[in-house]
Amino acid sequence: MRAMSNKPSSTRQAAALTRCPWLNEDPLYIAYHDQEWGVPERDPVALFECLLLEGAQAGLSWYTILKKREAYRRAFAGFDPATMARFDARRVERLAADPGIVRHRGKIEAFVGNARAYLAMRDAGEDFTSFLWDFVGGEPVVYRRRSLSQVPAQSRASQDMSRELKRRGFRFVGATTCYAFMQATGMVNDHVTACFRHAECQHPG
Repeated sequence: MRAMSNKPSSTRQAAALTRCPWLNEDPLYIAYHDQEWGVPERDPVALFECLLLEGAQAGLSWYTILKKREAYRRAFAGFDPATMARFDARRVERLAADPGIVRHRGKIEAFVGNARAYLAMRDAGEDFTSFLWDFVGGEPVVYRRRSLSQVPAQSRASQDMSRELKRRGFRFVGATTCYAFMQATGMVNDHVTACFRHAECQHPG
């Protein structure tokens, strides 16, 4: 997902801020939390990228994928679906040897197949952004979780999203992956209430 515009102010960046407890101390991870995670995203290509990267995370940690995100963007043509859909077996073979990404052939092939599924939706007149946001009624769902123990691994909406994406030919889009995607793209606000970003993500600017 692309960095968003509603960054914390410089004065607050310098202060000791309370953040979600799943973070580590890597500045890259902190910047992702402070600038991107939970910010409502409506750009279709950014949503496509995030959905695929959440699928790449399966069995791993998001931190692992985040560190490789720029390499993924280079390897997959900036996540342009039209370009990715033309990747052939030879290109997949090269990607499976790329040390910058997770060299899981099934996930790489799924990326290509998902690009084709995205284009099929577009050609059928389905708007990708509207399709995804409709699972939360078009607006972010704001939760008030006090601790990580209150955050579910999936929801009814993520189960519905997973089922419909699979019906359209997408892979590596299980209900847990879809819920993580919904959190990342601000469809749900799952910053814990003590986190300074909980309130900010309700009113992105």
